[in-house]
Amino acid sequence: MAEENAARSGLSRRRRENTPAGTKKRRDVWVTVEEEAALVARAEREKVTVPNLLISSALSEHSDSPTERRAVAAELMSLHNLLARSSNNINQLARQANATGEFPAQAREALKHIRSVAMRIDDAIDGLM
Repeated sequence: MAEENAARSGLSRRRRENTPAGTKKRRDVWVTVEEEAALVARAEREKVTVPNLLISSALSEHSDSPTERRAVAAELMSLHNLLARSSNNINQLARQANATGEFPAQAREALKHIRSVAMRIDDAIDGLM
């Protein structure tokens, strides 16, 4: 009997509090076996029920929507491509400097560009946090 009460008290902390008006709507969600396993594992880690996990995740102001994640991924891919092109330009300037022994005038502009790309990367990372 004592074990049963201990088990109930452990479960009651996982539930959301009852609302005075009661529950008004019901939503059914179909998931794959893999998604169900992932949901159950995460709910256990966070010590909540799966419905509570879904509701708190969906209503959280701090989580990103799929649209926001796609936008961030697109921005990061754009930055990746820009950095790759910029790296190629820097390598060409370094090759020229090594061959002639002079620091090319275009190098200053290229370094400004690299700094601006680095700032965009910092901004994108700040947007993720």
